[in-house]
Amino acid sequence: MSAARKREITKADILPIADYTKIRSEKRKAVVAIKKRRRMEVGPVATFYFESYETMLQQVQEMLYIEKGGDAQLVDELRAYNPLIPKGRELVATVMFEIDDPVRRTNFLNRLGGVEHTAFLKFAGEIVQGVPEEDQDRTNEQGKASSVQFIHFPLSDAQAAAFKQGGQQIILGFDHPAYAHMAVIGEETRAALAGDLD
Repeated sequence: MSAARKREITKADILPIADYTKIRSEKRKAVVAIKKRRRMEVGPVATFYFESYETMLQQVQEMLYIEKGGDAQLVDELRAYNPLIPKGRELVATVMFEIDDPVRRTNFLNRLGGVEHTAFLKFAGEIVQGVPEEDQDRTNEQGKASSVQFIHFPLSDAQAAAFKQGGQQIILGFDHPAYAHMAVIGEETRAALAGDLD
């Protein structure tokens, strides 16, 4: 099984910090190239970063490199990041709402409650509704949304087969009263994401 098809990071996949330090620069450049093909801007302030085994492995390695928490930290990192690796019939995205001005950002997020339940993919006459990661609520009791969301797009066998076919329009978006924006996924990104599907 190639790294592109791996579904879970284990301790055996993690390089010791000394070894990782030697190749850190080239690893980071390689993952930047991967991420570039897996990034989608939707509307003025939302960016979807579609995750993969490679992006999550790099994230775990970086967290261990920066925080140097060893095996105890590794357990927590694997618990946090393994659920974001696509499992063969899904796409998984980290979604970031990026607004530099703190006052504007707070006002915007206060109107965005529940946005994590409104993400969708539309293609081949199908709508795939996004499902938020269940690790914690991403909208608080006051209705303020988190600026970072984790969203799964579970696909049926037929939807996965359709997604793998090129030459079609695939729309990614939100159906939220305060943020009803959409974008067309380009062919390079579609092909990269199709590699996540069995």
